[in-house]
This record gives sequence, structure tokens and C-alpha cells, in this order.
Amino acid sequence: MRPKKPANRDLPPRMIRRVRKLKSGEEWIGYYYAGRDDAGKRKEIPLGTDADEARVKWAQLERKQVPLAAKTVGDLLRRYDRDVIPGKGVKTQNDNRKCLTQLYKAFDSAPMDAITPQIIAQYRDARTAPVRANREIALLSHAFNMAREWGIYNKENPTRGVRRNKEEPRDVYVTDEVWEALYLEAPKDLRLAMDIAYLTGQRPADVRKMRWSDVGDDFLMVGQGKTSTKLRIRLHIDGLRTGLGRLLDQLDRTRPHLITNENGAQLTENMLRLRFEPARKRAAAKAIANKDPDLAAAIMQFQFRDIRPKAASEIVSLEDASDLLGHTTQGMTQRVYRRVGKVVNPVK
Repeated sequence: MRPKKPANRDLPPRMIRRVRKLKSGEEWIGYYYAGRDDAGKRKEIPLGTDADEARVKWAQLERKQVPLAAKTVGDLLRRYDRDVIPGKGVKTQNDNRKCLTQLYKAFDSAPMDAITPQIIAQYRDARTAPVRANREIALLSHAFNMAREWGIYNKENPTRGVRRNKEEPRDVYVTDEVWEALYLEAPKDLRLAMDIAYLTGQRPADVRKMRWSDVGDDFLMVGQGKTSTKLRIRLHIDGLRTGLGRLLDQLDRTRPHLITNENGAQLTENMLRLRFEPARKRAAAKAIANKDPDLAAAIMQFQFRDIRPKAASEIVSLEDASDLLGHTTQGMTQRVYRRVGKVVNPVK
């Protein structure tokens, strides 16, 4: 066999790298397998432009074990960003890329084979944001699992068994007094958003995107963006209109979305925030003026996302609450969303 050219010496036998200059000025790199056709003549088989995938295809053609390139964690995370993150929801994509920013700082040039559970634990302890550290380690764990699937890593996932930072679930329960105080200061579209969020128990993003095309004679159809869970929320029970049904009967059906601003546009996340925060401040200021600092403090703790737990807490049946929230297990509903104590009887 002839010796390889210097540009290909880092590649396995019969694997070739072709480099071309494009009209745009960018450099194109492709990989080929130097094989033979049925007549025995030399034939180059395209392996693609990704070096890792090309090695996998080379190994299949050679009928050999897939070689493990000396890749860095940064290489892995960039491939994860390219191939995995785009398949997730928009909000999850943004959160994942925030995690990547931190992970690059610590692991960009680190060889994958050099990462150990001890190093992951050191990263966890060094991060000043313990909850974010948990999210970052979870993403790194998934990236290493994908590396195993892609054939570029054959060791045990180094994040396995590494203890996560303890997280305390948010425990704010919005009382009727707090609700009413903010509700009185809220503009009309915010009040509607609050009512629908409470009656449906759905996440803020799912509430904002509800459309009249999702409303039938008997159900409001909900497709949860985070979990893709599909729900049908009743508008009639035993022949009577539910509170949600009565609310929908009062609304303008000529606009595409249930919740819109005064111009008929869908209420965006930013628009919701720009309505909620001033209303909360006005309500708290009024409580201070009435010499009720405890109420003011409780109002300032109220976030729009707390409406979903309020709904879950005020449904008597845990099973019904879990079904409405779209949870697969009642444990999640009980642990995170039921924020009031269980009703019990006294001794006598």
C-alpha cells in the first residue's frame, strides 16, 4: 500500500479527505473510501462531510469496530447543538444553549476520554448557581449518551452517579386575597389570561397560544408544548356549562386567539410580563398604603406561573388535578404543584 499523503495520515487506511475551495471563499471538506467496484477498478465511495460519521461508515465498509477519534467535549457539544437541540421546543433550545455557554467555558478543549465523575463533581461544586449546574450536567449527560449512540465514545457516561445539587420546589401559594388584589389592578386582557390559566391549569405558554379553532361544542383542545400531551378540557359536565365554558361564551370569537390585546394581536410572553409586573407593583403599593405589609410581600411573590399550582391545589381530587395538568404520574402533581395541606378531620 502506498504511503498516505500528509493531509490524510490521521485517517484510517483507505479513508481519504478531499478539501475544496468554494466560490464563497469557504472551505469544503468531504471524506471518501478508496474501494473497488465489481470489476476490481478503484472507486471512491462518499462518506459525507462529518468526520465522525465518515469513520462509522468506513468501519462498516471495512467490517471493523468503529474507531474512536480523540475528540474534545467541545466537539461533542457542537455536534449536539447541531444535531439534537434543533429538534426540541424553542424555549428548551434557548435554555440548552445557555447551558452550552457555561459548559464550553469549562470543557471546550478537554478530551472526552479524560472526563471522570470526579471532574463533573468539581464542576458542580464550582458553579455558583446550583440549580443551573444541575441543568448543565443533565445536558452534558445526554450529550455523552448521544456520543455512545454515534459511536464516538465507548466508556460509561461520566455523569452517571454524580450527585446533583438539592433543589427545593417553589412553594408559593396564591391566596384568594392576593389574587383579588392583583386582579383589581390588572388590565382586561391580563384578567382574561389569569382566568383562563386558572380554569385550565395550563402553562403560561400554552394559555397564550389557545385558539378558537381549538374550541368545540364540548371541549377545549389543548396540546401542551413542553410534553406534547393532548388534553380535552370539558365545557359541559352533566349537561351544565362549566365555568370555563361560561367564560368562553362571553368572549369575542372573531379573533384567532382566545387571549388578545386591544388590537386583536396574540398576547406574547413579553406583552404578558409588561402587564403583569406593573399590576403587581400597583397592588403591592396599595397594600402598603393600607398598612398591610404582609399582603404587599405576598403580592410581590406572586408570579404568573403560580396560577397553575393554585389550580392544582384547589381541585379536591389529586387524580383530577394530575389529569388536568397533563402529568403522567400523580407524584409530580403532589410534590411540586399541590401547595396547600391535605384536608383532615380533628380528633374530635
